[in-house]
Amino acid sequence: MTASREAPIKGLPTPSRRRRPANLASAITAELVERIVREVYPPGTALPPEPALGEEFAVSRTVVREAVKSLQEKGLVQVRQGAGTIVTAPVVWDMLDEAVLRATIATDGSAAILDDLVVTRRVLESDMANVAARVAGAGVVEALGALVDRMDELVDDHLAYAECDRAFHDVIMLASGNRLARGVVRSLESQVVNTARYMGRPERSLCVASNRGHRRIYERVAAHDPDGAAEAMFTHITEAWLVRRGGPGDPERLRR
Repeated sequence: MTASREAPIKGLPTPSRRRRPANLASAITAELVERIVREVYPPGTALPPEPALGEEFAVSRTVVREAVKSLQEKGLVQVRQGAGTIVTAPVVWDMLDEAVLRATIATDGSAAILDDLVVTRRVLESDMANVAARVAGAGVVEALGALVDRMDELVDDHLAYAECDRAFHDVIMLASGNRLARGVVRSLESQVVNTARYMGRPERSLCVASNRGHRRIYERVAAHDPDGAAEAMFTHITEAWLVRRGGPGDPERLRR
């Protein structure tokens, strides 16, 4: 196929000559992920065949195959002999994949996926707070206290407050030593940290209430009270989300 045949389609980035196949495959993968999540191609149905996708996106079959391979790695499709490329059920999708999670959050009007994200974060961070309270030295306690005091001063500046908020939680995660749990939490939050539906309204009262929760966590860590620190973290994450959540649907997933 000639270079002109592989001209970028509308809405896809214009790649450099040297990286054209990889960049095109990534862009097509992102588009197909969104279509699958939005059920343009519902579970159990087949994607259009390679020639049709190649024609639509104006790319070679090699590029289409690379995109389909990426979809397989994300758990979104299965290639079945004689049946084509079949879209899988959401239960088998890789929800820690950046593209899959981003598309799911963008299309979920019920807040259910955000509820699940909060529950996952809550479980992991509560455990890390428990460990941090057992092992935290003077440096960790001092850092947490300084951040809590600083956030009291920043309740009228929600952007600066949010930065300190993330730093506070990260100090606890680092103190726990659980790199895997910290990696999962940071990966999840990276998908929603700039999302208004997750971050909520930038109001002073919300920052004030949030920092009361931080102070309870800090006090329990400083007292080397593992169970108290875990409970304070669990309560803080739950209550802060319920205040921000709004939206439709019953937050049944949050109840314990």
